[in-house]
Amino acid sequence: MPRGRYSLHDLHDHTLLGEEHFQCAPGPSGWRYVSRTITPSGDDLGSVDLTLDELGRPIRLELHTASWQVRGAALDGVTWVRTDPAGSHATEGNVGAHSFTGTSPAFLVATARLLRLTPDSPVARVRLLAFTDPVLAPRTVDRSWALVNSEAHATDNGPLIVDEYQVDDLDTGERHVVHIAGDVVLSAPGVELEDLDSPPSPLVP
Repeated sequence: MPRGRYSLHDLHDHTLLGEEHFQCAPGPSGWRYVSRTITPSGDDLGSVDLTLDELGRPIRLELHTASWQVRGAALDGVTWVRTDPAGSHATEGNVGAHSFTGTSPAFLVATARLLRLTPDSPVARVRLLAFTDPVLAPRTVDRSWALVNSEAHATDNGPLIVDEYQVDDLDTGERHVVHIAGDVVLSAPGVELEDLDSPPSPLVP
């Protein structure tokens, strides 16, 4: 069960936005990730609780920030409820998307588990529902993923497979590179792995 810490940075000026303390593990249903994010000064920014089934589909999602919370799951596409902490401003939504995405590195691992690409796979197009911080506003995004390299690195616990993905935002044309080892993101736009206390679990059991 990997536990660790990511640093999250602004994509434009690289300002440190906070740190996400996480743990994740495969389980009977598939894979689960829980985390809490704090500001550089130590204030609480929010939390993520994501569970995927064995095919990489989100069967349970809970996001929390100071002012909003979201619960969602894969149901006729993806379905969610967004509300304030008091529950007085709840709104429901449903779109024909494959999964969710957002600021947390958990969503990069989730998309990789959903697509299960190999170096020989064609470029995969995926529609995701993104929740934008800090108000968790939902918007649909279209992205393409390609596994461009898969390389084994020797470690004390045996070879570690690092997958390099090319991720394109089909709405803006922006292209990013994401490195994932098992169920841990090593690097991605705005994300750096700062600490990890045990090896990643395999991406696909």
